[in-house]
Amino acid sequence: MNKHYTPFTQYTTIAKIFHWLITTVILGLFIIGFTMTEMELSPEKLQYFSWHKWAGVFVFLLTIGRLTWRFFHPAPSLPEQMDKRIKLLAHLGHFALYALCLVIPLSGWLMSSAKGVQTVWLGLWPIPDLLSRDKLLGNQLQELHEALNWVFIAVISTHILAALKHHFIDKDKILVRMLPKFSFSKTRSEIV
Repeated sequence: MNKHYTPFTQYTTIAKIFHWLITTVILGLFIIGFTMTEMELSPEKLQYFSWHKWAGVFVFLLTIGRLTWRFFHPAPSLPEQMDKRIKLLAHLGHFALYALCLVIPLSGWLMSSAKGVQTVWLGLWPIPDLLSRDKLLGNQLQELHEALNWVFIAVISTHILAALKHHFIDKDKILVRMLPKFSFSKTRSEIV
């Protein structure tokens, strides 16, 4: 038997916390990112850039934590009746999500380094620059960072649509594996 096989139908509580925390921070990153790019240069815009960078570092760290947790607590198996091609696409989609959660913050860090703007996480901990100041490279990395985010939006959208398809069309348990586990047969006193 594969050591990564697990017969459980639900993700672990810790995996769910990682998933929904990363999801929430990424949503905030997109909102801040789109907002700040439309702003004129101002102290407020610079504050948005700081928040964006802090959240990017947080996503990077959460993703490392999520992958570490997943290594020791593998994901539930996909349904046996699922087509092998769909399983392959699901695995590729998850790989793309994890890779982008690491590569996009890294590209932002490289961009900030090349633009000569050091990231100071939460305003407390300076993160060392990975590159020397180089305006042309900084602009190229900015374009890469933006392009990767558009790819990320496409991958996330596909992920959401696939989860909804499984839930509403296929009527399998793929989506509910990542939702909090509730039993509606319990009374209020049993839940509290």
